[in-house]
Amino acid sequence: MVKPAPAPVYPAHWEADVVLRDGSTGHLRPMTPADAPAVQAFHMAQSQNSIYLRFFTYKSSLTPKELRRFTELDYRDRVAFVITRGGDIIGIGRYDRLDDPSEAEVAFNVSDANQGRGLGSILLEHLAAAARENGIGQFTAEVLPENRKMLQVFSDAGYEVHRHFDEGVVSLAFDIDPTQKSRAVMESREHRAEARSVAGLVAPASIAVIGASRAWGSIGQQLLEHVVEGGFTGAVHAVNQEALEVSGMMPYSTIADVPGPVDLAIIAVPYDQVATVVGQCGAAGVKGVVVATAGFADDGVHGLALQRALVRQARANGMRLVGPASLGLANTDPAISLNASMAPELPLRGGLGIFSQSAALGVSLHASLSRRDVGLSTVLSAGNRADVSGNDLMQFWEDDPNTTACGLYLESIGNPRKFSRISRRLARSKPVIVAKSDTMGLQLPPGHAVRTTQAPPGALDAMLRQSGVIRVNTIEQLTDVAQLVVGLPLPGGPRLAIFSNSLALGKVVADAAGHEGLEVAAVVADLELDTGQSRALPMLRRTVAQALARPDVDQAIVTLLPAAGLTVDAIAATLKSCSDDAGKPVVAVFAGIVDRRIDVNRQLAGGLPSYSSPGTAIAAMAAVARYAKWRTLQKPSFDLPAGVDTDAAGQLLEQWLEGVAGDGLVELSPARTRQLLALYGIDVLESVPFTTDDEAVAAAERLGWPVAIKTLEATLRHRLDLGGVRINIEDAASLRRNIGHMRKLLEPYGNVGLEVQSMAEVGQSCTLRAIEDPLLGPVVSFGLSGDAVNLLDDWAHRIPPLTVDDVAELVRAPRAAKRLFGYAGLPAGNLPALEGLIARVALMKDEHPEIAWVEFNPVLVGPGTVTVLAVTLRIGNAAQRTDSARRAMIS
Repeated sequence: MVKPAPAPVYPAHWEADVVLRDGSTGHLRPMTPADAPAVQAFHMAQSQNSIYLRFFTYKSSLTPKELRRFTELDYRDRVAFVITRGGDIIGIGRYDRLDDPSEAEVAFNVSDANQGRGLGSILLEHLAAAARENGIGQFTAEVLPENRKMLQVFSDAGYEVHRHFDEGVVSLAFDIDPTQKSRAVMESREHRAEARSVAGLVAPASIAVIGASRAWGSIGQQLLEHVVEGGFTGAVHAVNQEALEVSGMMPYSTIADVPGPVDLAIIAVPYDQVATVVGQCGAAGVKGVVVATAGFADDGVHGLALQRALVRQARANGMRLVGPASLGLANTDPAISLNASMAPELPLRGGLGIFSQSAALGVSLHASLSRRDVGLSTVLSAGNRADVSGNDLMQFWEDDPNTTACGLYLESIGNPRKFSRISRRLARSKPVIVAKSDTMGLQLPPGHAVRTTQAPPGALDAMLRQSGVIRVNTIEQLTDVAQLVVGLPLPGGPRLAIFSNSLALGKVVADAAGHEGLEVAAVVADLELDTGQSRALPMLRRTVAQALARPDVDQAIVTLLPAAGLTVDAIAATLKSCSDDAGKPVVAVFAGIVDRRIDVNRQLAGGLPSYSSPGTAIAAMAAVARYAKWRTLQKPSFDLPAGVDTDAAGQLLEQWLEGVAGDGLVELSPARTRQLLALYGIDVLESVPFTTDDEAVAAAERLGWPVAIKTLEATLRHRLDLGGVRINIEDAASLRRNIGHMRKLLEPYGNVGLEVQSMAEVGQSCTLRAIEDPLLGPVVSFGLSGDAVNLLDDWAHRIPPLTVDDVAELVRAPRAAKRLFGYAGLPAGNLPALEGLIARVALMKDEHPEIAWVEFNPVLVGPGTVTVLAVTLRIGNAAQRTDSARRAMIS
């Protein structure tokens, strides 16, 4: 009796929430047999023309046989995805494997009402990802010439599409491996869609406050009052089923009763009512919701489950969600004038966009910026950051003409690879200041549902540095830097002119500047300001202006003790004028002021950054100077190493992982390790294990004299001092003697194995490691072997993909790296060869998440060669990375 084929396993990991071209959302998932009625309804709702373009003929309905063929899938040779909105199917995409198992035919069908919203492109990305997972490398399609929209989907995808016209049909074929162009196309579409989704939140045409109450001091009452008193230019509606009047307006019982469309709903109802209200908003066609209600984070596992369900509910109905526990959002653009937040007044208008997470830190950040008179463009408090994230805001700020600089306080990060990609691009045009919690990535703040990292502690900080952001530790430091970047031009370099009316203070500032990496170009520490305003201010202007005119001065700091007859405001106005005339940044420090009525830690004279502490000012100036230097560097260069066979490596890994279940890891044998590394142009110096002296001699004769002997014991194999290694053995007799000596010396460690290896060029011993981290994805680490890494933790870390500059910085980042450059009279190592090895390892790790751990230890960096002596490589089943070649929102 023939056993029936096992039922296909539903691939849940293919499900994804997606942002459409207009900024709304939908849910993408694999089709199932249960979808047959919905597929029939979808088909029958299509126009005759749409049906003809899809099937090359008109059919009013699908036959039962066709429905079974369309919906009963094996998720390998036959795959179909649907995009749903509110439970209805709005788009279908499918592929069917052809006789050539590496090829599949692909087809799409998008509902008439949703065409032009980018569904075809999204379906193509997800089908291509699923097909690659199933070993398919090429898509084909047949399209009628008049189906211009579908032809456009293929031509705009970024793949190299081959066309052939035959018998009235356009036949298309293209490889679906991601290319630089296809990734750029995907990222561009993602950027536009996510920017529009945020624009719908911060620039709505109409708002409804649900839970608006007459009770003074309640959250709903305050939010409604702030929206109205902030001068919002759109329509405002109050929703409260119990009140007869709220803030002078008649409330509606439910969101469904509000006349006309509602772009943004602000929800401030009790915790147990939030899900119902979000559902009502979805049914009413609301575009986005801000959930001010807290309680989700305080309700443990149950609350977290409700929070996730809330996000799924919102996205399934096309809405973005801010919160829960959000303080709200604000937009100071006079055309919008929106204060949908708990702040009593609309912030001062300016160029800084702000994103924060938890309510407490959002309040602190808002207060700090307000005290400093730093003007804001848009503000968004994400609360528990269940949906809308800092990545979304950066997408919006990149195109927002009102935002000139960006500030983010992050407590958690859901998609670091995407953060790195977006911020690296954004920072090329606008400063990005990031303050992060010291424990970010190591533990979760309450209510934040993201993965934690297992990477070394410095890896997350390294990712931020790679991204071009200005990294700070605290809210106050973020504000210190924000003062500089929103009101002044960036410095042309690190060269600093220092002015003071105190010799001692001038020297302190100069010392601090040198410590922060700034170059002191000039010091004028004998300013005479006790001569009255009419004489002192012109003299100050001349002195500062003359220094700023010098080509070797990029910026200036003026640090002053109180002077009789001169006000802070008058000095600030003079210095601001100098800065404007020279087009160079000038910073003021007013030290020694004890009058509490005079606040100098703020913007003065319409944009002059002012501080009470010279150390604070210098630290901020140095951070901005480093950022300005980063921006002057050439655009990132990703030079792909030659002699790489990614596909062959993938096939080997897939073959070796057969039968590996769950999160188990398999350590590859030395032979398999060398086979895999050879596909990336990486050679490993061969070593031969032995059990007898004769076997060792035979191996040495084959490898070539001189040779080394090493123990196979992991803790001893690199320890010359503990007897685990013998080197420079030149003949058979010496080899036999050394084997005997080693076995006797290693007896306390048990019956350890030995191996023989030919000698490499003498050089500095280094360690190179790459891992797959649950949060960051691939992480590459480099250090100098021995006590530097084992005792002092002197590692450097980077997150692939690595640019040419990233690789060079990684090699030079460890404190002990100076030993590679001719330290203490020793010859310098072959740095180009070392950088080439790291580039190949980084590429391999980036392309193959199945490689869970690989360590090259030691790598000998000699004057002429770089030699890999030993490699440990472990593989396992790869999790879906959070930033793959398909657009998907992270929950």
